Amino acid sequence: MTGFLNIAKEEGVSSAFVTNRLKRLSRTPCGHMGTLDPLASGVLPVGVGNATRLFDYFSGKTKVYIARFRFGATTYTLDREGEVILGGRVPSEQEICAALPSLTGELMQVPPKYSAKSVNGKRGYELARAGSDFTLPPKKVTVSRFELLKQTAPDEFSFQITCGGGTYIRSLARDLAELLGTQGYMTALERTQSGVFTIETAVPLSDLTPENLGNYLIPTESVLPFPVLENNDMRIFNGVRVPVSQEDGRYKLYENGAFYGLALVENGYARAEKKLC
Repeated sequence: MTGFLNIAKEEGVSSAFVTNRLKRLSRTPCGHMGTLDPLASGVLPVGVGNATRLFDYFSGKTKVYIARFRFGATTYTLDREGEVILGGRVPSEQEICAALPSLTGELMQVPPKYSAKSVNGKRGYELARAGSDFTLPPKKVTVSRFELLKQTAPDEFSFQITCGGGTYIRSLARDLAELLGTQGYMTALERTQSGVFTIETAVPLSDLTPENLGNYLIPTESVLPFPVLENNDMRIFNGVRVPVSQEDGRYKLYENGAFYGLALVENGYARAEKKLC
C-alpha cells in the first residue's frame, strides 16, 4: 500500500497519534508531513508506505491557515495552552489592517521558545519547561498573504494566513501584537491547505477502517508536481544515465506504463533518482 491520505485532524489529538492509528489500520509504515499541534485542526497529509520518501519534495509547499489571535494578553507558549498574562490594549480593526503588510513577504522570524527547535541538542520546549534562559535564532520564512477576516470577540480577531513551510503562526500573533504596541497570542488554528491537499477533500480519522482505507488512498503520482519523462531507454531502470531531450529538472518516471518513481535530468542525461512503486 503506497500513497497519501488527506486527514482532517481534530483538536485535542497529536499528529503522532494520527500517524500511529493509520499504521495500525494499514499495517504499513506511515508518516505525516508538517506537524499540527494538538490544539490545531485541519489538513494533515500522511504518507503511506514508500510515499514517505517524498517528504523533502513537499516541505516547502504553500500552507493556508485560519487563525484567531487574542490581544491585550499573552502566554509563555504563545497559545491558549499556557497561563494567561494580562497586559496591553486591544487594537482596532483599522490599526491591525495597517500593520499586516509589515508581516508579509520574506521575514526573519524568531520561533516560539515552546517549540521543537533544538538548542545544544535539546528541544526548546524542554528547556522552557525547565526554566532555562535561552534564545532561538531567527529563521527566514515567507508569508504571502496575511488578511484580517473579522472580529470574533471584544479582544479577539480571525485571520487567514498563506505562508511557506516552517512558519510559526504563534510567532505571527506575538509579532503583530508587538507592532501594535501590545501583547497577543493564538487562541485557535485550522490548516485549510497544505500543498495540493485541501480541507474540502480531507477525511476524519474516525471515518477510516481497515476495509475502506484504500478508498481514500491518493495515488502517489497524482500529487507530484512534475512532468512525465519521455524515455524509451530501459537502461535507466538499471542505474544507467541515459540521453534525453528534456530540460534539466525532476520528472515522473514510468516503466511499461506503470509508475516507477522519480528521475532527475541534468545536462541532457536522465537517471532514476527515487523508486516509489
